[in-house]
Amino acid sequence: MNFVEPIRERKKIAQNKNQLRGQGRFRDLLLFIFGINAALRISDLLQLRIEHVLGEQKQIKKRFWIKEQKRKKRHEIIINQSIHDAIVEYLSAYPSIADDQTNFIFFNTKTNNYTKPIRRGQAWKFVKSICLDVGLNGNYGTHSLRKTWGYHARMQGVDLALIMHKLNHESIAYTKRYLGITDDELEAVAQRLNL
Repeated sequence: MNFVEPIRERKKIAQNKNQLRGQGRFRDLLLFIFGINAALRISDLLQLRIEHVLGEQKQIKKRFWIKEQKRKKRHEIIINQSIHDAIVEYLSAYPSIADDQTNFIFFNTKTNNYTKPIRRGQAWKFVKSICLDVGLNGNYGTHSLRKTWGYHARMQGVDLALIMHKLNHESIAYTKRYLGITDDELEAVAQRLNL
């Protein structure tokens, strides 16, 4: 896997959301918002079905569990307000998708075939293009969504152990590398604390 960057600027995140809304691309908007808020790998995102987000009475759930494809671990997904609002917009744009709980959320909008999700390559092209559209230069791809969650969690002071747990990493050392934390950065923090 090539190294990809997180979307560091909240302004760029907002621009991506506004652009997708303005273009009426509500499936892509939900994929983007789900990706940066749930910290799932693209393989897990693309496997999400209506039953994951809607209850039997078509109400939006507060949380759900999945089994990750890569690590085979159970992972709880919280539907925060951003995801909830994107689901509402999505369901307004594609109301018939909620008729069958087994429909894939991230279906091909050209064929309206709800029984198959889009492919990883299509998702990668989507993420890469929206990042370019808002002027982000660098290497961006589907993993940028997951990394964006990690980056912003870290910037808000979330403990590395919690980030490691959410990302289902095996060690803090791996999470440090994943987030691009250097020993120099850790040394600078120690120097600033100076208790």
